[in-house]
This record gives sequence, structure tokens and C-alpha cells, in this order.
Amino acid sequence: MAFPSVLLIIPPLTQLNTPYPSIAYLTGFLRSHGYRTHQADVGIEMVLALFSKNGLNRVFGELRTKSLEELPGEARQMLSLSRAYEETIDPVIRFLQGQDASLASRICQGGFLPQGPRFSMNELDALQGKDASRNQTDQAKHMATLYLEDLADLVQATISPYFALSRYAESIASQATSYDGIAEALEQPLSLTDKWMIEAMWEHVEQSQPSVVGFSVPFPGNLYGALRMGQHLRARRPEIKVVLGGGYPNTELRRVRDPRLFEVVDFVTLDDGERPLLCLLEYLLDKRKESDLCRTFFRSGQIVVWKNGASEPDLPQAEVGTPTYDGLNLAQYISVLDTLNPMHRLWSDGHWNKLTVAHGCYWKQCTFCDVGLDYIGRYEVSPGDLLVDRIEIMIDETGRRGFHFVDEAAPPVGLKHLALSLLERGVTISWWGNVRFEPAFTVDLCRLLAASGCIALSAGLEAACDRLLALVKKGITVDQTVRVVQACQEAGILVHAYLMYGLPSETIRETLESLERVRQLFANGLIQSAFWHRFTTTAHSPIGLNPDAFGLELIGPEFQGFAENDLLHCDAQVSIPDWVGEGLRSALWHFKEGVELQRDVREWFPERTPKPKVKRTWVKQILESGSEPDPSLMEKKFVWIGGQLDIDRGHGQQCRIILPNRTMDQEVRLQQGQAEWFLNLITRATPIHQPGGHRYPIFKEVRAGYPFGGPKGFDKWWQSASAQKAKTVGLLLV
Repeated sequence: MAFPSVLLIIPPLTQLNTPYPSIAYLTGFLRSHGYRTHQADVGIEMVLALFSKNGLNRVFGELRTKSLEELPGEARQMLSLSRAYEETIDPVIRFLQGQDASLASRICQGGFLPQGPRFSMNELDALQGKDASRNQTDQAKHMATLYLEDLADLVQATISPYFALSRYAESIASQATSYDGIAEALEQPLSLTDKWMIEAMWEHVEQSQPSVVGFSVPFPGNLYGALRMGQHLRARRPEIKVVLGGGYPNTELRRVRDPRLFEVVDFVTLDDGERPLLCLLEYLLDKRKESDLCRTFFRSGQIVVWKNGASEPDLPQAEVGTPTYDGLNLAQYISVLDTLNPMHRLWSDGHWNKLTVAHGCYWKQCTFCDVGLDYIGRYEVSPGDLLVDRIEIMIDETGRRGFHFVDEAAPPVGLKHLALSLLERGVTISWWGNVRFEPAFTVDLCRLLAASGCIALSAGLEAACDRLLALVKKGITVDQTVRVVQACQEAGILVHAYLMYGLPSETIRETLESLERVRQLFANGLIQSAFWHRFTTTAHSPIGLNPDAFGLELIGPEFQGFAENDLLHCDAQVSIPDWVGEGLRSALWHFKEGVELQRDVREWFPERTPKPKVKRTWVKQILESGSEPDPSLMEKKFVWIGGQLDIDRGHGQQCRIILPNRTMDQEVRLQQGQAEWFLNLITRATPIHQPGGHRYPIFKEVRAGYPFGGPKGFDKWWQSASAQKAKTVGLLLV
């Protein structure tokens, strides 16, 4: 084989607003090793082919070949408005791509968009009305999203049952312990959306002429597209080697045994892709023996073979390189808004450059999590300066200053170093990421993160119940969570909470008590968004590996050679009916939209439920009880995030000092000597980029060396009005 060129593809379908980052990581890495590497997001291209005048013309043309009796009533209604849809689709897509803001007024004016079933089901407008004060662009995006959802529903119901706006044929890959269903789906004729997907793939193959095509499959809703494209590659260009990797294989295909998979792909790699791909490319160049491949499945005859003999370790974070979006047209992505919630919309609105603060999870004890797998178990932090180097490279490449840190759980120390590096180097970004609700996120740390550009944090609360949190070894309490989200609130950081119900031994009363606590968090503005899903036992989690210890009995599905992850279980202690989940989802939807926040939580459920034993003043009492002592206070460092001080020494023995930040000024008066000491402290605490790192003053050293009475004198000053004003403006301890 000639020196291999590589084409990396994200199959349909992930987010519509920004590329999924896996191929951007791998493209940057492979290019840094000299490989000619191209990348493509076939999902967004398939969606844009559908949502175009020509695309809808083909959709409605197919519908006209069917008898009216074959079509649902909603489809007949939309078919009668086909011309209106075809005339409006291109302007709507340009608007959602940010290319024509002027269309917002016409959309909001009414009478422009044809309105299908989604508009009549739109609870948000029914609850809040057509609020004229609402941001017009956001309202127009919301209406345009309903319009697209109508079209997606139509396509799914009539010509492409696998299509949805953010996933493709997800049902085929979910709990696919046997390959039979996938094989059957691959034997069916191509749907219209399949054809657009295949056409988009061939365009990239013709342009890049790869010798290797890699499909990154992060979710079940990407597997079918990858295998369909692999099927066509193997049939028409069998000399091209097809590789499958990503989050779905990493968790679900660790025991794959069915050789039929390798009729449409050549190799399956597990866990981080950098080392396996390097080894595989060397193998294809005859520079490495087959036995020295890294975490790779392939077929030999009719037997699936596993090879993991590479002696090289996985790449450290410093060597994985900088992700690149070169080759992906960022202008083609579309922002959709199914909610106007300021936190929840971050997942679907606008482009976010993707990076990670740390590989893996520093906690890795939660019993419901895949703590034994590489993506959780191997923990390594990226140095703050290295992250900022990569941030600056990506800003130069994309022109975008929004960053989403896609960690399993970004460590507080790593985020602190990132924030300081950003401030020291004067790099302005907006960023958000995933963390753990733990006490290390103090008010001052959250203020520092906000000063560096943090706008939002998401985290797993899992269950707002201390007994259940202890059971799953979450390592936090609900009271601690309240203090963390209060710290975020004071810093102006939005918060999203992930939640589960139906945990082992969880009672309906405990579920309602969790809902009551979550209600209070929303009502007090401490969280802005949340998502509640049913607990599932997974094959690689401590619970899945030892269900008896948690009172669970596994009842299937039986592994039949393909995927293995989600397991069905029976809880010998309790049973949570389906209507509980429906009630939780309905309650959360209303809470996110800021309505029904004082309603008794029992009213969300159709069946009689026990009264929660949680006081309706629970959050208020915690907030009024004051903060807990900080055992690490002495080791913390002073950081000044305010502006440059203005000092007037012309007041006799006193100095007048103005403490500014971007929103307020405070004035303090100090004796001359104390004023000079204070100015020195602020200067040393101000983030400045220095070779070897800036040394910030440490609390215990400053306290011990206080020239006006030693530690006791410092303690007195630390409680004084002037110190309180400095803290308010921007003197932090982190």
C-alpha cells in the first residue's frame, strides 16, 4: 500500500449546530504525524440536502406517488402546503445558519411559515403567550425549529422511518445484542435520506481519494449510517480499508464476535483512537506486525480476532495535538431552539470549539458508571498553558471564541489553572463544561471561572437524596450541592443537573423527595436546567458487574455476539412504574420554562403518591445557615480579578484608594503604610503572564508576614470593611 491517506467521517446524526469533536481531534493528531487526513460530517450534509427546496421537492414528489389512504392526516395537510414549504425552506435554513437575521421579523409576524402539528402542540406559547418582549431572534429560531420538526416528523412517518433531527436509526443499535436486526436493515432498499448520505460520502471519497476511511460512532444513532456507508465502500471500492471506532464501540462492542460486522468494515478499534490508528496505519504500511496492533478487532476467515500487542502506551495529553476543524464548513451548521431556556439551549445553539481539560474522571468511584473503561479510568490533566495554546490556535482557525470542555468531570484544580492562564495571557473566550458538584467549587473559585469566561456548568446530581448518593458512591451530599450551585449563582454561572430515578432500592417517596428538592433549586434560581432519565444497569459498571450486592437480578438481554451494554434488571426491593418518569419529565419541562414552580410535586403524577418528607423551606434554611468552614484556607492563593487601582495619597496620613471592576467601584481609606502593603498585595495577586509561571501570594504566608500586628492583626484587617469591599470587587482566595 502507498503511504495511506485517511478520510474520517461522522455518520448521521449528531448535533446540527456544531461538529461532533472526535474526528477534529483525530485529524489534528494524524496530521501532526504526517498523514494526509481529511474529515467530513456527512450528517449535516444529509440534513441540508433534505432541508432544501430541491430536497423537499423530492420528498413531496414521493408522497404524491402514494395513495391518500396510505398517508397520515397530518401528512396530507402538509402535502397540500408543499409549495409553501418549498418556498420557505431555503430562507429558513439561511436564517438558522446565521446568514439572514432580517428574516426573524417576518417569521414572528406570522403568516410566513406553514404551521403543522408541532405548532399546535407547542406548550411554551400556550403557557407564556406570544410575549412581545421576548428576544425576537430567539422567538423566530424557536418557531423555525417547530417548522423543521414538522418536516422531520413527516419524513420519518412516510419515507424514512430512521430519520430524526439528532439521531439516525437509533432503535436498530439500541440493545443490539444480536447483529440480526442490523443485517436485516442493511438488506433493505435505500431510503431517500440514505441516498443523500451515500451521495455525500462519495463526494468526499472522490475528492480525497483515501486508502483508509474511519467512521467515528459516538452514539447508537450513528451506527446504522456508518455501516451503510461501509457497505457501499466495500462493494464499490474494496481496496479502501474501513475502520470503526468511537464511543459506541468503546462501550458496546468490547466482546463483538459476529463475523458479519466485518462484511461492511475491516477493523474495529476501542478506546482512545490515537494509538490504535497509528498502529493500524503502520500495519497497513507493512511497518508493524499484525500481532502488534493496538486494541483492534478484525476478521480472519470466519473468526473475529482481537489484537492488543502494541508495546507503546496511550498518548499523553501533551502529545495528542490540537483539534482542527479544517475541512468542515462551520458556516453550514444550523442552530435550533426547542426551548428558550438559557442553559439548555447551549447544546443546540451556535458553534462551540471542543476541548478537554482532563482525560478520564478523577473520582471514578460511582457505582453506576463505566469506571473500569479507559475513557473514565485513565485520568490525566492537561496543563493550563497548553490548553490556552490550543485555544488560541483554534480561535485563529475558526474565528470563534466559544469553547465547550467535553470532560467526563473537569477537575476544580484543572479549571483553576485554566482560568488563571486565560487571565494571565489576556485571552477572551466564553466557555462551559461538565464538573462534579463538590465543595471545591467555592464562591471565589466560581467567580474566578466566571472572570475567565465561564458561562455555564453541568454536573451529575443523580439523586437528590443522601441515602441514594451514598449507595452509588457519588461522594457528595445534597446540602453540599446547594452550596455549590449557590456559588455558581453568585458568580453568574448557569447550571444544568443530570438526574436519575429508579436507582437500586429507590422508593417512590424518595423520588418525590428528590423532585421536591429539585423544585426548590429551580424556584430559588440555583439551577436553570435539568434532565431526568431512568437508571439503567450497564455491563461495565460496578452495579452491572455485581448486581447481587445492590439487590438486583439481571434478566437480560442475552449476549448474542454483537453489542453489550444496557442490561435489563429486576429490583427485588422496589418497583418504579413508568408513570413516575412521565411525571418527572413533565415537571422538569415546566421548571425549565420558569412556570408551575410552587405547585405541589405530587400533582405531576396521575397516581396517588406519598407526601415528601422535605420541608418546603429546605433550600432557604441551607442558604441562611452560612457557609461551611474551609479546611484548605491557609493554602489558598490570593487572586485579583478587579481593575487597576487608583490611589490618591494626598490625604495626610491616609490614602484614598478606588477599587474598580467592570460593573462597580468601591472606595477604601487606609493608613499610608497599610495602603502600600495593600497595593503590593493586589499587584502580586494580579494575573500576569510570566515565564515559568506567576507566583501568587499564599494566604498563610501573607497572614504570617503581615507587618501590622502579625497574624492577629491580619485577621482583624481581613474582617474589616476595607477588606470586605476588596473581596466584593475582586480579591479572591482560590
